[in-house]
Amino acid sequence: MQEKLMDLKEAVASLVSDGDSIVLGAALENAIPFAATHELIRQGFTGLNMIAPISDMSTDMLIGAGCCNEITGAWVGNVSAGLGHNYRRATEKGIPHRVKVNDYSNFTLGMALFGGAYGLPYIAVKSLLGSDIPKSNPLLKVTDNPFTEGEDPVVLVPALKPDVAFLSMQRADRFGNAHYWGSYGLTQESSIAAEKIIVLADEIVEPEVIASDPSRVVIPGFGVNAVCHIPAACHPSPLIGCWTRDNEFFHEYHKLTRDPEGFEAWIKEWVLDIPDHAAYRAKLGERLEQFRIRGKALSAPANYAVE
Repeated sequence: MQEKLMDLKEAVASLVSDGDSIVLGAALENAIPFAATHELIRQGFTGLNMIAPISDMSTDMLIGAGCCNEITGAWVGNVSAGLGHNYRRATEKGIPHRVKVNDYSNFTLGMALFGGAYGLPYIAVKSLLGSDIPKSNPLLKVTDNPFTEGEDPVVLVPALKPDVAFLSMQRADRFGNAHYWGSYGLTQESSIAAEKIIVLADEIVEPEVIASDPSRVVIPGFGVNAVCHIPAACHPSPLIGCWTRDNEFFHEYHKLTRDPEGFEAWIKEWVLDIPDHAAYRAKLGERLEQFRIRGKALSAPANYAVE
């Protein structure tokens, strides 16, 4: 087996290109890989298409930093505060530049990734009927159901196959096999659909630990391009069993980025003036420790014996 352990800076530089389509936040509000967002901004990527089921403020940061030209998703904002200020400025005023928005509902974005994961050209859904989303997104096609007579319309959602998926995991081994528990959201669909996968693991463990519970292996190592050991990579979002949500950090960002000057000051302090995520954690200091989960609520053992 090939070892996949890599520094995040190296992984991003070698596996991401300008103009790539990228999944961030596949587990919805949980396990958002903010460390990857910071590194994309530091390395100055441009023209990215962010596929954002729930990106929280991650995609808003990429828009404000000029990294993102296109949004494929349902919304861009801050779950506990509101619509992202950079997103609004980009779409309404072209600041720092206009972004193209490929409008989806959360459900149909999930279906698009499902189609990409399983090699389907499209998925037929009914949930968008009666909404204006098919009018705003020409990629979505309204047609008649070919299996019924008369008027029975469906909406065809084309499959999505992202170039790169960044996924936060509780633990992984050096070969890229990763354990995840909690709400999957679209983690499995994104990982299968994506051309490349970069895992951000809170802990690196021996392969025997991963092999002891194969049902928690959402992503087998042979499909992973790089695994990076980044504790608290998801801060300020939560990671089940490891970190709780830093609500105030989200609120501070939303308040301070109401104007472009405020965003520029924030991104300079928290991203551009910091060389890597280790320095980011050091800057957080004792604040970060407030969100470390110390309690235990263990699952019942599972018996994998075959005889």
